This record gives sequence, C-alpha cells and structure tokens, in this order.
Amino acid sequence: MTVLRVDATIQGDRSASAALADLVTAELTAARPGETVVHRHLGADPLPADAWATAVGAGFVPEADRSPAQVEALALAGRVADELRTADAAVLALPLYNWGVSQHVKTWIDLVVAGGTPGEPVLAGKPVVLITTRGGSYAPGTPKEGWDHGIGYLRRIVGDVWQADLTVIERELTLVGVNPALDAFAEPAALMKKEAEEAAAAAGRALASR
Repeated sequence: MTVLRVDATIQGDRSASAALADLVTAELTAARPGETVVHRHLGADPLPADAWATAVGAGFVPEADRSPAQVEALALAGRVADELRTADAAVLALPLYNWGVSQHVKTWIDLVVAGGTPGEPVLAGKPVVLITTRGGSYAPGTPKEGWDHGIGYLRRIVGDVWQADLTVIERELTLVGVNPALDAFAEPAALMKKEAEEAAAAAGRALASR
C-alpha cells in the first residue's frame, strides 16, 4: 500500500493537525511496517500560487506554442494529480485558517483538478482520512456557528468530486492554552483533544486492516 500524506499547517512542531496525522500514520506503519508513505507538505513547501492559472491558460494554447512556464505548470498539475491517482490511501491534514482552507490547500486542489479531466474521481473508492483542526469553536450555539467554510468545501471536493471513502476527524479549541480569551474552555478542549487522538489512532488501525 502506498499512502499519500498531505499537510498544510504553518505551525511547524506546534501543529495540532500534524500531530493527529502522526497518530494515523504511526498506527498504520506499526501494523504494516513495509508500507510506503509519500509526504507532501503544502505549508512548508508551498506550490506556486500562479501555477493553476498558468496551467489552465495553457489548455487554450496549441501544445507547440506553449511557453516554458505553461509547460512547467501543466507538468506540475499532472504530478500532483498523479500522486492521488497512484496512492492506495491518503491522510490529509488540512487545518482551518481564516474561516476556510488556506491558500496552499486551494492551490493544491486547483492543480489536482487542472491535472486531470473535468470532475475526475482521482480517489474513487480509496480510504482517505481527512483531518481538520480549528483554533476556536464553531459548534451550534456558539458565536461563530456557521463561520467554518472549510470542512463543507473539503467534503465536497474529497468525498463528492474525488469520490474517496472518507473518514473525517475534527478537533476544535486548539488555541486553548495559547489565547487567554479561551482559558475558560480548558476542560472541553482537553476532551476534544482526547477524542480526536482516539479517532486518529482508530483510523490508522482501520487503514492497516484494508
């Protein structure tokens, strides 16, 4: 099995999403040590922000007339799409930033789409663990209920367009202990962390059993 792991955190070693992805891959490789994990880190090694527009524009230019930048952008789009096509499973750690997916994630998704055919289900039937973390809480009844514009979009792309067999792990209140305004929520935050860690470990064992 080849597993594609994609991270998008900008938090480095402090990342809550990466910590959960680590649990998934640790359980998987403990049970199946020979598995190959291919890692793309969109936060540490971002894709060029203009590559998608360049690749799309190249589609309207005869192949012989394409500029070197267009050729390069199309090749990059093909590579990122192929990473998903050739993977047997994926672990996607994509935190919420500014109430949606980060520019790094959006660029990656757009390039995957540009590197395939319209609506191509590049993950059809493959097990995918989608991890998303949020600094605050967006639960029903909270002041920012409905402000999370990331998870719905990711479900549409990964689950509906790419047709993955999707497992979603969510953790909120990750800024408790960092932002003093959230100190009152230490107890629910600890419970959410524990539940997310248990879900991540279970997801890793489930991947290993496939």
